[in-house]
Amino acid sequence: MEKNKLVVIGNGMAGIKCVEEIVRLSPDAYEITVFGSEPRPNYNRILLSKVLQGSASNGEIILNDWSWYEENGIRLHAGETVERILVSERRVRTESGMTVPYDRLIVATGSTAFIPPIPGIDKPGVTGFRTIDDCDAIKEAAKRGTKAAVIGGGLLGLEAARGLLNLGMQVDVVHNASYLMNRQLDRVSAEMLRKELESQGMRFLLGKQTVKVAGRKKAEGLLFSDGTKLAADLIVVAVGIRPNVAVAEKSGIATHRAIVVNDYLQTNVQDVYAVGECAEHRGIVYGLVSPLYEQGKVLARTLCGLPTEPYAGSIPFAQLKVSGVEMFSAGLIGEQEAETAYQAYDGVRGTYRKVTSIGGKVAGAILYGDASDGPRLLDLLKRGASVSVLSQEKPAEADGSLEAAQAMPDSGAVCACNGVSKGAILCSIREDGAKTVEQVRDKTKASGSCGGCRPLVAALIRLAEAAGPGGGGTPEPAVCGCADMGHAAIKEAVRAETFDSAEEAMAALGWKRPSGCPTCRGALRYYIELEKAAFAPAGLSSVTRANGDRSPGLRVRTGSARASASGEAFVLTPPELGSELEASFQGLRLPAPAEAAVSGGANDPVGHLVSAFGLLSAPAGWELYGGGHAEHPVKPAQLVAAGLPEALALDMAVACVQWYRHTAFYGEAVWEWIDRVGLSAVRERLLDPETREEWLDSWRAERTGAMRSAGADESVTHAEEAAVR
Repeated sequence: MEKNKLVVIGNGMAGIKCVEEIVRLSPDAYEITVFGSEPRPNYNRILLSKVLQGSASNGEIILNDWSWYEENGIRLHAGETVERILVSERRVRTESGMTVPYDRLIVATGSTAFIPPIPGIDKPGVTGFRTIDDCDAIKEAAKRGTKAAVIGGGLLGLEAARGLLNLGMQVDVVHNASYLMNRQLDRVSAEMLRKELESQGMRFLLGKQTVKVAGRKKAEGLLFSDGTKLAADLIVVAVGIRPNVAVAEKSGIATHRAIVVNDYLQTNVQDVYAVGECAEHRGIVYGLVSPLYEQGKVLARTLCGLPTEPYAGSIPFAQLKVSGVEMFSAGLIGEQEAETAYQAYDGVRGTYRKVTSIGGKVAGAILYGDASDGPRLLDLLKRGASVSVLSQEKPAEADGSLEAAQAMPDSGAVCACNGVSKGAILCSIREDGAKTVEQVRDKTKASGSCGGCRPLVAALIRLAEAAGPGGGGTPEPAVCGCADMGHAAIKEAVRAETFDSAEEAMAALGWKRPSGCPTCRGALRYYIELEKAAFAPAGLSSVTRANGDRSPGLRVRTGSARASASGEAFVLTPPELGSELEASFQGLRLPAPAEAAVSGGANDPVGHLVSAFGLLSAPAGWELYGGGHAEHPVKPAQLVAAGLPEALALDMAVACVQWYRHTAFYGEAVWEWIDRVGLSAVRERLLDPETREEWLDSWRAERTGAMRSAGADESVTHAEEAAVR
């Protein structure tokens, strides 16, 4: 069957993030062609300052190398600029005359550095700071001159200035406002920043209006409105960006400041979408990576035909990437925008903290000197949390990152750029053995974009190490009174040693009571058997609504409803799907008794919303739920994934149960496990094809072993199972 053709105009961060998500969600959905005006693969534009500062090479900021495109069947035309979209023909045409047809089109042309219309601005020796080529040009210019001027005292200008200092140049920063970073900081924090950067060698001319670039054949300096001058061999312009909308304007696509899109990133032209810095959503054009990635994820699900929440806008945040400076800013921080709810200045430690509010809710934040609490405050801001939570905080310790890491809930986003939660990071530490920030980044992408969350990721690693195998940051309670060890420590000991029985383990691990008790014996036997992957039959039984049998382990309730979509009746077979799920774990016991429900539709109430695992057929596809509990305490199941084909729904359910079997503690109910791991982490792991397949491979191997050993006695008696309910 011929695939639909997806063409992406733009090889930058926003467009390729969308492509990454499409490849992950539905790898066979499209034949993908990407056009990029630069002659190189996709790279991290946020880290250009690191390249200029000498802490990263051009190659080190590449996000997807040439092989990635090839491995995913993506045709990349690097160094090829699209000149026009032939809407009526559903084709794009490049400046070289190439034409390519499309079924769906994404415009992700990004932006260029805004160069103000100042007389002489086009002279040699004046450059923007936007691309790798700009970085290379600046480094070459630094070899020929000694004095540099940076026009712009915002994020990009200060990062460029730091790089020029590293290149050995004398640097003056010219800013038209009365204090630095006036859009992200207040006067107090801006003054602290100015003093720090002056100590590093920068010089500042504040409140200056540039009216001319001096020099006859090349730039030799700047002339200001007050008549003063500044000599310079190199002038770097970093005053903002301008969306690249020329190709859209030529092609009849609606534009304002940028390409106008709706909540699903659609333009006014059918099957044409826009994402990133070239898109204008609800009158706002975003120039930071986090909103662009959020847009890309919504658009990817839209193009894959999967249910998605509409894009409702983002809360941008800023972090300055200059060595020796920790700064974070988000939301409304101006006195005219919100009222100050909390403010603290520590002149000894050189830290400043300000939180603003509107209507009693967190509205914005500034952190200087210690930005480790930035992700948590951003989470509070996004949730519209009450400022009353601030009154419950303890005074900050010297290492604020550890305190911030402990305070964050597992669902809190540590990496706002890539949407990686604390729970997902802890999973990579506990289960994947990640011991460095780089290893966490490779597994989860946390800190892989702007790098601002790196201190918090490092703090989570330190917390996990301090807490031992449990990785939770607090001492683990003992399983029972027979020993001093908790579940995580027991699992680690069982993994490290080869025990043939619970009795052998108790003797080796120094049990206070040699014979133990039902709780610890059951836990030891379960962990030993799990490690050996040789389980006795668990007595799984398919149960319909009419059957009240309460066999231990996983029970599967099924319905028999038919459903319809788009007016056409089709037959769903939940009983068969339920039977498959039942058969999948025949002979494989769970940490605690659990129940699954497979429902053919909303009118087939078999209890998927109060079951440990639930599968529900909906018009858009199957939905997977987890963590429901019908008895005290009653817990509603939470939606894990939606819009799934039947085969994928079964795979995700099996992978989820297998993950629970291996990472839950003995006696820990599914809802308790999800609360501990974090719903975001569960979603992220199951939606990742590679991780999902790892759990499926583990299940296949253990299922084969269980079938071979069928007929063996259960290692844990029903009485011992009941003791941990």
